[in-house]
Amino acid sequence: MQIDTYKSGFVAIIGRPNVGKSTFLNKIVGKKIAIMSDKPQTTRNKILGIKTTDEYQIAFTDTPGIHKPTTELQKRMVNASYDATTGVDAIIFMTTPVKHVLPGDEIILNNLKKTKTPVYLVINKVDQLKKFNDIDLTIALYMDLYPFQGVFPISVLEDKNVDILLETIVKTLPFGPKFYPDDMVSDHSDRFLIGELIREKILFLTKEEVPHSIAVTVDSMKESEENPEYTDIFATIYVERDSQKRIIIGHNGELIKQIKEKSLRDIKKLLNKKCHLDLWVKVKKDWKDRPNDLRALGYSTDNF
Repeated sequence: MQIDTYKSGFVAIIGRPNVGKSTFLNKIVGKKIAIMSDKPQTTRNKILGIKTTDEYQIAFTDTPGIHKPTTELQKRMVNASYDATTGVDAIIFMTTPVKHVLPGDEIILNNLKKTKTPVYLVINKVDQLKKFNDIDLTIALYMDLYPFQGVFPISVLEDKNVDILLETIVKTLPFGPKFYPDDMVSDHSDRFLIGELIREKILFLTKEEVPHSIAVTVDSMKESEENPEYTDIFATIYVERDSQKRIIIGHNGELIKQIKEKSLRDIKKLLNKKCHLDLWVKVKKDWKDRPNDLRALGYSTDNF
């Protein structure tokens, strides 16, 4: 690899909840490293996804969706998103086709006006439009708000224009060395990713306030003493109320069983190994507003 011909750099992905940032990151990296759901605020931490080829290496940062925070956890999530836009080589501002600019997007763009970093307008989910030309309204609305470096209507679901966006970003990057090993696709540990996969299943299987009151820690991962082919994983699901604990366990333990089974499928793919998974459910009252609890559950300001 010659540094004078190799491209490398950092790109932040920012936007309101549910525009498809995590789905985009997984698509680019070619591996599931960011969990996905149709519920707002699914992403809580910055997730680094690394794309490496013979010509370039890009470290993308997926960020929590920008929203109006009402808890200490949400404040930290929003701060983490804005922090991710500093010191990068390019910023992807992701939105979806709209007939009017949403307030959340306007707030994000106002905050980005201070940056000198190139910002690309990426309009995801164009597959939902009846006519592709309908995208012109969204483009016009957003171009009036910010001097974007480029505009890319894409569909991650249908793999439309994603390659063109990637090619453009590569051209923007400086020449330089690789920052990460070739086989590294994320900076997060297996323990972190396993905890996120478990939380994803809970998001899928529960509703109302329960998904947002959940935190998951992986307490232990070790080779099984009974069978070395297996990895024994012990994890704890934290909730804020006794009523939520009953919901997670379910009637006769049916829901916790579903969570375990669905989690195991993805965990086995992640580790490429047979696994046992034990899940415990505990109550930590109002943990989302308690700094000590946030730190213990992996949501300290340093971990974001």
